[in-house]
Amino acid sequence: MLELTKARFDELYRLHVNRVFATCLRMTGDRTEAEELTQDVFVHIWEKRRQYRDEGSLGGWVHRVAVNLVLNRLRSDRRRRGRLEVVAAESSDANSGLRRPEDRVALERAIADLPERARAVLVLYDIDGYAQLEIAQMMQTSVGTVKAQLHRARRLLRERLDD
Repeated sequence: MLELTKARFDELYRLHVNRVFATCLRMTGDRTEAEELTQDVFVHIWEKRRQYRDEGSLGGWVHRVAVNLVLNRLRSDRRRRGRLEVVAAESSDANSGLRRPEDRVALERAIADLPERARAVLVLYDIDGYAQLEIAQMMQTSVGTVKAQLHRARRLLRERLDD
């Protein structure tokens, strides 16, 4: 069980809010929705703090909660609209090797133009560092599908960035 006083929760929030927001923004592509999801993540953490099993890092648990809430929201939206719209957005992690602003913009546009599932897999694998098996479980699909989507996303990115 996670013993969280108000002061410890405030510290947890300060330490992880930027990463949680960046993840939500990359996966949704919508600043307002990312802000709402970020708040939902920390409300969820407070409500479910007793479920933390102290088997990994607290930061990893916080990030996993964020990814799961975003994926749940996207699944819900997909059912309502009939399709999933995951748009990659600003990511200092993904763009750290890009020095020129125009290169960063080109990469962000290329990621945003990827097909939705390929985009989600790319963000989860290449930016957030999840294993393919974890992504398959989160997205309720097979590892083979994750591998295919990742290959497709990278190929399309190369093509778009070469143009």
